[in-house]
Amino acid sequence: MPSRPTRRTAAAAFIAAGTGAFAAPASTATAPALPATPVGSPHDFDFEHGSWHTALRRRLRPLSGSDVWIEYAGTTLVRPVLGGRANLVELDVTGPQGRIQGLSLRLFEAERQRWTLNFSNLASGTLAAPMSGGFGGSPHGLFYSVEEFNGRQILVRFVIESTNADRCRFEQAFSADAGATWETNWIAVDTRA
Repeated sequence: MPSRPTRRTAAAAFIAAGTGAFAAPASTATAPALPATPVGSPHDFDFEHGSWHTALRRRLRPLSGSDVWIEYAGTTLVRPVLGGRANLVELDVTGPQGRIQGLSLRLFEAERQRWTLNFSNLASGTLAAPMSGGFGGSPHGLFYSVEEFNGRQILVRFVIESTNADRCRFEQAFSADAGATWETNWIAVDTRA
């Protein structure tokens, strides 16, 4: 049985985020090394607090050679928790493959100056492997994790771009060759509701 596609987040994605389209947590097999990420700030996600309209495109069968994409539409709600050192993202989108309801808990690790993005969806009921990264003072956030997908260890990259207060974009990609090449499988664009 194939693993479920990954998506954090964010949104959403998310990541919004992605996470989820959703992979299983990493196994004990030899995992590829995580690429370096920018440092984070406790205020990296302040721009995203509030309600959003979400347009989502998801590759139906990642890392299979298929280029079939499915579109979804719905909403994302992002709210600060724990005094702003964390935020909670709720994704609810519907498309021809059904409904995706996801949750991302983003936590700021002050000691490491990195965020962890922790995604789950109603279909799995479990948290995917956390992604780690930050924005480095720019509107471009970069996050990575190692996850198991279809029986092999892969790198997952999640990019968040916020160029203005009313629009942000989330992109997730998989790499089965330790980051030499990437295949995008999740693109979400949020516009302020």
